[in-house]
Amino acid sequence: MPSIALLQSRAFPTKAESLAHHENLIREAAARGAQIIVTQELFLTPYFCTVQDPAHFDLADPLPGPLTDRLGVLAGELGVVLVSSLFEKRGPGLYHNTAAIHDADGSLLGLYRKSHIPQDPAFEEKFYFTPGDSGWPVWDTRYGKIGVLICWDQWYPEAARLMALGGAQILIYPTAIGWLPDEKPTLGEAQHNAWETVQRGHAVANGCYVAAVNRTGTEGNTEFWGRSFVANPYGELIARASTDTEEILLCDLDLRQVEEFRRIWPFFRDRRTDAYAELVRRWRE
Repeated sequence: MPSIALLQSRAFPTKAESLAHHENLIREAAARGAQIIVTQELFLTPYFCTVQDPAHFDLADPLPGPLTDRLGVLAGELGVVLVSSLFEKRGPGLYHNTAAIHDADGSLLGLYRKSHIPQDPAFEEKFYFTPGDSGWPVWDTRYGKIGVLICWDQWYPEAARLMALGGAQILIYPTAIGWLPDEKPTLGEAQHNAWETVQRGHAVANGCYVAAVNRTGTEGNTEFWGRSFVANPYGELIARASTDTEEILLCDLDLRQVEEFRRIWPFFRDRRTDAYAELVRRWRE
């Protein structure tokens, strides 16, 4: 029965400060028994995508590289699976929003590059990130089979299903989402409800755990709503963080429930794989 820790944190002025702070959070989470530890989206930097500024590309790191080496040493020292959301410089003018996955022995199992890239007011991600081409990998870690998706990916049932079909017992979503001041009074709770509900639906439809870790605090005009959570295969919330407080959200996962749920509600058995060809079309004319 592994224990997962979601590191709901705020932004820091420099990458060095954020890395030092998160290393302390990771150590604290491990000391409290966490075996899988997850950072929020782009945890080393403020959420810079509020504006289009070419200077922000200087915040990116080569992956693999010195940063993943350092995180791997930490994961190996503590014996934890570590999921870290990072800004990747892949090549000249080529950047990704990327998660690095380290196993509990410190080895880098691989990278997942965010596939769905949003473009909204204060979420100018298409300016910075190339859509990922890493596919839908599932990693068989010491503490369970995990699939990692990132923020905007969480709205797409296709992505969750593909990782579940690859064997994922836990779907993990590093996230940076919040309210804008002109929307919060009328749409704020509805927006949050939609975000949480769609992911709880992924847990039910795929018979797996879902863990979503969000930022907290206000950056510019964006008020990140925190409320990181873990849902079980029935979609029930078994842990949820506060809105405006940095915290380590710790939760035990009974992975036996995944197989038990899938036996009782065999959605994979009853899929009509012969009838879904039109899903790969943009629109049904």
